[in-house]
Amino acid sequence: MTLITDTHSRSADTTSPILPALAARWSPRGFDPTAVIDEDTLTTVLEAARWAPSGNNNQPARFIVARRGSESFRKIHSHLMGFNQAWADKASVLILNIAEGDNPWAQYDLGQAVAHLTIQAQHEGLFTHQLGGIDRKGLADAFHLKAGQDAVTVTVLGVLGDADSLSPELLEREIAPRTRKPLSEVLLVND
Repeated sequence: MTLITDTHSRSADTTSPILPALAARWSPRGFDPTAVIDEDTLTTVLEAARWAPSGNNNQPARFIVARRGSESFRKIHSHLMGFNQAWADKASVLILNIAEGDNPWAQYDLGQAVAHLTIQAQHEGLFTHQLGGIDRKGLADAFHLKAGQDAVTVTVLGVLGDADSLSPELLEREIAPRTRKPLSEVLLVND
C-alpha cells in the first residue's frame, strides 16, 4: 500500500526558507474517495480565494463548487480530458474556475484567487491539483455560462488517499521526486 501520509517527505527542497504551506504543497492524484470536506472548512478555503488581490478591485474570479455525488460534480468530471477522468472522481470537490469580464488581467486575477485557495487548502490539511486539460466549451455549455464568463481551469480538492489505487502510470507520477527549475533559470533579469 502506497499511502502517502508523510507530507514532510514531499516538501519542496527550497534554496531559501518559504512558508510551510507553500513548501508542503504538491499536486496528488490519489484522493480518499470516502472523505467529505465539512462546510466550514470549504467556506474557509473559498474565503481565501475571495480575498486574493485583484486589479482595480474588479474581482473577476467566479467558481462553481461541486461536491462528489452531485450533478455538478458529474458535469465537471465528464468534461475533464485525458486520464484526469481516471482519478479526479475520487476527490471530495471539483471547482470550476471562471474568469468573468473582458479586462486584460481577469485570468491573472483568477489565478491569484486559485493560488490563495490552494494555499489555504494546504493549511487546512487538504490537497489540490490544478487541471488545464478540460473541455472549456463543453463546461461553458453544461453550466450555461454567460458571455464574458470563461471556464479556465478546474481545481481538484480533497484528502490524500491510497496511491495504490492509481494505475501504474499515474502511481509513477504520484511518487516521483518533486523538481523545479533553478531560480537562476527563472529570473530573466535580477539587477
